[in-house]
Amino acid sequence: MDSEREEAITVVGARENNLRAVTVTIPKRQVTVVTGISGSGKSSLVFDVLARESERQLAATFPAHVRHRLPHHPRPEVDSIAGLGVAVVIDQRRLGGSRRSTVGTATEIFTLLRILFSRAGRPSAGESSAYSFNDPRGMCPGCEGLGEVTDVDLAALLDETRSIREGAIRFPTFEPGGVRWKRYVDAGVLDVDKPIREYDDREWQLLLDAEPFRPPHPRPGFPATARYEGLRRRFRRTFLADRGRGEAARRAADIERVVRTATCTRCGGRRLAEGALRSTIDGCSIADVSGWEVREVSAFLAAITDPALAPVVSAAQERIAAMIDVGLGYLTLDRATPTLSGGESQRVKLVRHLGSSLTDLTYIADEPTIGLHPADVERLIGLLRRLCERGNTVVVVEHDPAVIAVADHVIDLGPGAGADGGTVVFAGTVAGLRQAETPTGTALSRQPRLKARPRNPSGQLAVRGADEHNLRRLDVDVPLGVVCAVTGVAGSGKSTFALRAVPRAARRASLAVSVVDQTPPPGSTRSSVATYLGLADPIRAVFAVASSRPAGLFSANSQGACPECGGVGVVRTDLAYLEPVTSRCAACDGTGFSAEALAYRVAGRTIADVLNLTVAEALDHGVAGLPGDRLAGLSSVRLAHLRLGQSVASMSGGERQRLKLAAALASGADSLYLIDEPTAGLHPADVAALIDVLDRLADRSAGVLVVEHDLRVIAAADHVIDLGPGAGSDGGRLLFSGRPGELAAAASTPTGRYLRAAA
Repeated sequence: MDSEREEAITVVGARENNLRAVTVTIPKRQVTVVTGISGSGKSSLVFDVLARESERQLAATFPAHVRHRLPHHPRPEVDSIAGLGVAVVIDQRRLGGSRRSTVGTATEIFTLLRILFSRAGRPSAGESSAYSFNDPRGMCPGCEGLGEVTDVDLAALLDETRSIREGAIRFPTFEPGGVRWKRYVDAGVLDVDKPIREYDDREWQLLLDAEPFRPPHPRPGFPATARYEGLRRRFRRTFLADRGRGEAARRAADIERVVRTATCTRCGGRRLAEGALRSTIDGCSIADVSGWEVREVSAFLAAITDPALAPVVSAAQERIAAMIDVGLGYLTLDRATPTLSGGESQRVKLVRHLGSSLTDLTYIADEPTIGLHPADVERLIGLLRRLCERGNTVVVVEHDPAVIAVADHVIDLGPGAGADGGTVVFAGTVAGLRQAETPTGTALSRQPRLKARPRNPSGQLAVRGADEHNLRRLDVDVPLGVVCAVTGVAGSGKSTFALRAVPRAARRASLAVSVVDQTPPPGSTRSSVATYLGLADPIRAVFAVASSRPAGLFSANSQGACPECGGVGVVRTDLAYLEPVTSRCAACDGTGFSAEALAYRVAGRTIADVLNLTVAEALDHGVAGLPGDRLAGLSSVRLAHLRLGQSVASMSGGERQRLKLAAALASGADSLYLIDEPTAGLHPADVAALIDVLDRLADRSAGVLVVEHDLRVIAAADHVIDLGPGAGSDGGRLLFSGRPGELAAAASTPTGRYLRAAA
């Protein structure tokens, strides 16, 4: 028994979320792929049980005062876990961070370059910190290492035809009657009744740039302890110095309207101080190298032959080779991490871990193939294998048939989603899975099929001279009234073309577009399926009519909120140095609603009962007030397992995108729909249903342009626009435009070769 525990991770009786007392064995130092349709319980098993328990137990080894500063995880609902090691989670969350975080800093390649330049750069700027734009010794003093300067746009902020009393300051809280408006009106410093365009130089200085001082003769409305401060100074301090937090975060849209951002004139946007910019190796500064694509940096390093620098060069080359292996060779080191996609962020994290010499770790990856062309997937598989060869265990949540095919062990969950999932329907080898009668096993035996009768376009949209990012002045005629797939390797320019160049061309042609991209749906942290799709108001209206009470009583975010938990359904008890306890609110039994709201029923259900229904249950029961077409739209994009009251924040990236697609279906807009990789997070068994949705959308709109890597979607399209041949500077060219069958027959592009082999 002990030897078995050393060679495997054993989970017994996992009941987290929809898991039904799941018991599984995961072999160590192998690649295990966890599969199943969306909502089957994959993430619950891998992340909510394995990863969370590993993090919880690891945190328990630290002293109490350290644990208090670490993330707190409650023990998952599981009987026992044996053989559990330290888990390293590589998820799809974007790297984020501030504008100071770049690809170079995230992968630590820039750190190695700093060491290299501090040793070999001439003239030397000093130690490695002198080459860092995040260190006062290395950052440009003009922009403080950001490369750009953001300041108040006075033309947007001020209406010079008005007086201060009349509202010359065009910004919330400075408008007439606002708190800050009174500070200027009652300070007694300026003539607040004449148009500010009539101010002389002294008055302009007082209005905009005066340092804080106590007004000598304030009016009665001026606060006793307040100080007068110039408007521009106040605005910079309040809204620009701390952007992204507090009031500045809440006023983000208003701030964007009245500020302007320009490249720093002192460093030319290169972020660094003059000393670092003067220091070069072979005529190139560290800023020059950071602006190159990663694969170009490799050639630069290969030319450095000094034996004393070999360890630094070798370490940097290893990281760069890993980035190229995962298809990120087109990124530049100075690319800000907040601009990376979820898939790019995940692969950057993977590269970061490849430099580790630790063994017996459990690497947990969440659909690492999202955003990858089949050619890039092959390289990713090699990377996962390298982690295993170093003595580590790899557990991957994945839908891609190519990754499933090379797994050492497969755990298939299902058979359905939500309440219909949560059981192990197969565990074993890939060969065994192919013989199993599960959704995954059946889907693996299906090959992409070229559409027998592609639609003929109803017209075309001319895109001319598209040159943004890496596009090479593309001239493309986008067919309308059809499903058109935009394909190519990661970084070839697909998203730039479909989501930037095409909308511009559409505006010129007065053609409406609807974009369904991978950004999270808008809304607060309390946004749910019902609120996002506009289902909540009709439900509340039904309850309001039946009870003769206001609709707000049936909102957990308004009058109907439980007074104990504030409408969130849980109560969090802080135990200082011990782990906080999060428990179901006893007052509302976790519903988030007050007793008064729960006292009313419609057709025997409370408002909480209705919101607890899944989409499938709501369709079956025909709940009063719910628009059937919107529920049907959710079901058609394979989201029938979601509960109406489920938080949008709790959904996977793929589920959130399909939620946006369902909203597009419900809108009925006669637009050109631009959709970015809708198969992200979608099980192969559900792709056929998605293809049907795209076809229906094309029939009732100006057409569908879909950025996609999935060969089944490409084969089922009416038209394909293939970009490439490579990524970054090697991409951005039109390789093919025509029907999928013609692309497969030609097999002259990376997409064509894979399509021909699969179809």
